[in-house]
Amino acid sequence: GIHRQVLLATLGCVVGYHLVKRAEYMHAKVDRELFEYIRHHPGDFQPSTEKKRIGQLLEDFHPIH
Repeated sequence: GIHRQVLLATLGCVVGYHLVKRAEYMHAKVDRELFEYIRHHPGDFQPSTEKKRIGQLLEDFHPIH
């Protein structure tokens, strides 16, 4: 009956809520580890001062015949 639908909907909301919270926690944990690595290794993440042209960023195109 209707009580079973309400129970399953409530259960789905609770499980979904906890799954979303766990996913947010895992993403926050990865972000924290990456920012900590960047903070300890600033030399690896220095921005380039020279501007690159688009041709320098892309690989050469070799068509296949």
